[in-house]
Amino acid sequence: MSAKRITIDPITRLEGHGKIEIFLNDEGDVDKTYFQIPELRGFEQFCVGRPAEEMPRITNRICGVCPEAHHMAATKALDALFAVEPTTAVHKVRELFYSAFYCTDHTVHFYALGGPDFVVGPEAPAAERNILGVIHKVGVEIGKQVIDCRRRNHHVIKMLGGRGVHPVAGLPGGWSRSVSPDEQKEIVEISRQNIEFALFSLQLFEDVVLANQAYVDLVLSDAYAHRTYYMGTVDANNHINFYDGMIRVVDPDGKEFVKYHPKDYAAHIAERVEPWSYLKFPYLKNVGWKGFVDGNDSGVYCATPLSRLNAADGMATPKAQAFYEKFYETLGSKKVNGRYQPVHFRLATHWARLVELLYAAERMLELAEDPEITENVRAIVKNKPTEGIGSVEAPRGTLTHHYVTDEKGILTKVNLIVGTTNNNAPITMSVKKAAANLIQKGTIVTDGLLNKIEMAFRNYDPCMSCATHSLPGQMPLEVVVWDAEGEEVERLSQFV
Repeated sequence: MSAKRITIDPITRLEGHGKIEIFLNDEGDVDKTYFQIPELRGFEQFCVGRPAEEMPRITNRICGVCPEAHHMAATKALDALFAVEPTTAVHKVRELFYSAFYCTDHTVHFYALGGPDFVVGPEAPAAERNILGVIHKVGVEIGKQVIDCRRRNHHVIKMLGGRGVHPVAGLPGGWSRSVSPDEQKEIVEISRQNIEFALFSLQLFEDVVLANQAYVDLVLSDAYAHRTYYMGTVDANNHINFYDGMIRVVDPDGKEFVKYHPKDYAAHIAERVEPWSYLKFPYLKNVGWKGFVDGNDSGVYCATPLSRLNAADGMATPKAQAFYEKFYETLGSKKVNGRYQPVHFRLATHWARLVELLYAAERMLELAEDPEITENVRAIVKNKPTEGIGSVEAPRGTLTHHYVTDEKGILTKVNLIVGTTNNNAPITMSVKKAAANLIQKGTIVTDGLLNKIEMAFRNYDPCMSCATHSLPGQMPLEVVVWDAEGEEVERLSQFV
């Protein structure tokens, strides 16, 4: 008997397009799975030949969900490219802008993308597993709070970034505008509202998820667990920082494997390709590629909110630190040599994302109250461009931009490792493991069961337009076969 094929197409509640192919063996168990992205990678190549200073405005078009992350990584790459060190005032205004972005982005994923699986239920009708279903379940007032959080932080993004979407403020070594005293007062108040909203969201998670034993069992189930390496950016105290710091990688047991400057990424990260996907699959070069397997001997690593918590020793703000500790204590993690051991339950990423939301809100308030943000943030560039690498923590993982130019500043080489790209291998592994645990001989495949398989990738909050660097659409293609006499034998076409 031939293998049975189950296709989930399209997979839902992600940015971009993708599908999951599941093949069963003769016994009815899962044999193979493929997480496929039918989009063409190519963004780096069409940036070649452009002036380097255009990159903060070009690369934020990769994605309409997280243009701020690409804008910031590109701007930092220009700092290095033109060898100009930003002042502390520049760093603070940039990080303030970036903190507002984090508040909007994490809110979207919890309430609109990942949250419906828990708030509404993983086996609820598909038409209800969305933001409207969440509002119906928890009340219109909560829906208003979600909208208000997005509105006020996009106001800050537009104020500081020059545009509400696709910001334009980043400059080599600087920022196009400082903050006025009146704007500072407004941002302080918005930051305080963000803290209250983050605390409210964490309480909602506790009331809806942690108070439901069925949900707790789902989070703690082996179907969604992997022991991989974990990556995240940390400050001098090994606390999480989204904007700047060293990239730290810990092994599955929590031991620091390496900590490196973003400019040295190529010495530690390699990428491979598979014939069934346009995605690239990064891995730790100094461990090596052993396939889609986890464990200390596999070079597969993860870069997500859960990964950042696992890679760090704590949070840099007090309220977030308290919830960080509660996170690990509740999930049974023990301290070894003063730091918590990693949590390997991937569905716990949703909770980790809310801890980060609180940190972003607290950090935003710290920066908003700093008088230095009203100082001059423009910079004078005098050096010739050569090569530059910039990195930030995108919500979906460590984001790296690498540019090389000629003496006139025209790009000759561009490489981007975006947040979701880091997670392509663990996403593939998570989909297969969930499918294998949920589908056995005689299993009746329902919509709810397939949604639980989708939950395996959804907790990574994948952004496939970023990861494949494409504009989704149809590619016209026509193939004409001619014989030796020049007669047309066959014509094959699509979208022509």
